[in-house]
Amino acid sequence: MHLQSEEIRRETASSLPTAMRALTLTDGGPVLRTDYPVPTLQPGEALIRVRLAGICGTDLALLANYKGGFRGVLGHEFVGEVVAAPDDPTWVGRRVVGEINVGCGRCSWCRHGLERHCPNRQSIGILGRDGAFADYLALPLANLHPVPDDLPDQEAVFTEPLAAACEILEQIQVTPNSRVYVLGDGRLGLLVAQVLALTGCDLTVVGHHPQKLAVVAAMGIQTCCIQGDQVDSFLQPRSAHVVVEAVGSARGFALARHLVRPRGTVVLKSTFPGAPPAVDLSDLVVNEIRLVGSRCGPFPPALRHLARRTVQVAPLIHDHFPLAEGLAALERAGQRGVLKVLLSLT
Repeated sequence: MHLQSEEIRRETASSLPTAMRALTLTDGGPVLRTDYPVPTLQPGEALIRVRLAGICGTDLALLANYKGGFRGVLGHEFVGEVVAAPDDPTWVGRRVVGEINVGCGRCSWCRHGLERHCPNRQSIGILGRDGAFADYLALPLANLHPVPDDLPDQEAVFTEPLAAACEILEQIQVTPNSRVYVLGDGRLGLLVAQVLALTGCDLTVVGHHPQKLAVVAAMGIQTCCIQGDQVDSFLQPRSAHVVVEAVGSARGFALARHLVRPRGTVVLKSTFPGAPPAVDLSDLVVNEIRLVGSRCGPFPPALRHLARRTVQVAPLIHDHFPLAEGLAALERAGQRGVLKVLLSLT
């Protein structure tokens, strides 16, 4: 079987182009290349032709040197089609999304199902592994999830960030009796709000941009627009059982701590370049505040939400660019007030 897979792998490689288009991050900034090598498959991997990709806040943070200087193909939110899978050809032709973390498979973390936290892990487009802003992407078969036939690409591409939103309910309990604040009206904050709203909790989304807050307000979710770091009088006396921090900058933690009640929970979603915020650990001890770091999440519930339309993602799409205009797409995604920008590779 191993020899057969190797033969298929060689035949596949010979039938594909040797170079592809790719939006890469270099020492000099982002560069769009047309001569980037097509990935070489390792055992257990599939080659995916990327159809559509989404620009994330993490991609923009990488441009500012987040994670200490990733270099390579950017992008980790994608939907694509499997064009080669030597170890399991039944995947060929299937439309897929993919989990972004690739563990070593050997350490105790991987052996206990914690590949996301493998100390030697790679993360596509973020850490040690090329990402999805390219014609082709290589990922282990174990990372792939089939996309339902009736789910369009422009919705399926939200699977990864929606999974990150779903992760919160894997970590903490939120009930209809919980008062919950989601801080941040960006891409992730609006997805988190929709997921938490399904619990029936007393939910308020807090942000600075009326036009972004209007997206979830139209879905019946309560919102509160604040100016600067001033907390609205509506929020001040109503501390929350749970505060989800998805501001995307260091100032979010201070506001989260201000709004959470004693013995409450702060869920931290933001990752950003630069120095971490100063934290009064004694205050957290005295008030018995629970801090929960929350990162990547489960794909199956995210795909179910998308397929059932229990979470709406179309209102979050602000713009759509072909890969040939990838540099302009990155610039657009970083503009104030812009939510999701998509990159088409077909």
